[in-house]
Amino acid sequence: MHPALLGLLTIAVGVTGCVGYFYGANLLLDKVLFPPRGPNAGRNITRANMIRPWVFLGPAILALGLYLAYPVVATLILSFQERLPGGARGFVGLQNYSKMFDEPKFWEAMRNNVLWLIVVPATATGFGLLAAQLTDRLRWGNIAKSIIFMPMAISFVGAAVIFKLIYEARPLDVAQIGILNHLYLTFGGDRPQQWLTIPFWNNFFLMAVLIWIQTGFAMVILSAALRGIPEETIEAAIIDGANPFQIFFKIKIPQIMGTIVVVWTTITIATLKVFDIVFAMTNGQWETQVLANYMYDKLFRANDWGIGSASAMIIMLLVTPILVWNVHNARKEMR
Repeated sequence: MHPALLGLLTIAVGVTGCVGYFYGANLLLDKVLFPPRGPNAGRNITRANMIRPWVFLGPAILALGLYLAYPVVATLILSFQERLPGGARGFVGLQNYSKMFDEPKFWEAMRNNVLWLIVVPATATGFGLLAAQLTDRLRWGNIAKSIIFMPMAISFVGAAVIFKLIYEARPLDVAQIGILNHLYLTFGGDRPQQWLTIPFWNNFFLMAVLIWIQTGFAMVILSAALRGIPEETIEAAIIDGANPFQIFFKIKIPQIMGTIVVVWTTITIATLKVFDIVFAMTNGQWETQVLANYMYDKLFRANDWGIGSASAMIIMLLVTPILVWNVHNARKEMR
């Protein structure tokens, strides 16, 4: 069967199955198990309404358990094992974690991840907030927002390829196709630079890719939050003589602080899991290793499932507190 037809058939079957499931579940609850008639009609309606959310959430809970909970448990078990000849596995306790902590490459990845966490979320959120504020004041602001948001439609690998071309270096006697080297030579540079091979600073060149992508996301969310600020508070501040900077920092920012925190933590989680950009641009060379790329190297290059699984658990442990905090703040905002 042609792939396009197979795709359409899959969509049709999926949609039909979902509609049939929800319709059948309602029919079962309201007509068979708890019919809203007779002396117990009120009690049956209450019971049906109590069970209905769990029936509707059942497939999602099952899918999450199968594709999220099970891999986490399996990875945790693998992190305490080693592969033996013949495909068997043996329990080694915390030995994989001990070996991982003894590797300089792991601590390089940890240092770089900390650096990414300091720079990327704050910079992307700040640029997004600035873009949201400025574009709301422009007549062509919607066009500007579309352009800034456009990188969100590009995959991390695609964005990495674009920026790799920006950082490209050619011999001095050849025309430079890399914009950065072209500007560097135009303003007095002596020779083209291999930007991605310069230790420490090359991390910032990689971070620029993720900041470029995430700024659009931050801008869209924060723009909606800024538009939700009551006009009365701004008008009152203007009447009291507040200037635009005071209005922005003392009136608007405090009112959308909850949204800023949610955006910041969301970008932080994405930063902790960054892999594609580093893999496509440097593959962890020249002191640019990060945890996700380290995990990939151990799992699929060194074929060391024990240390690879241990590094995956470290990433999960780092992400979980931020995720819990994000959910807590979101629930607090809803209340």
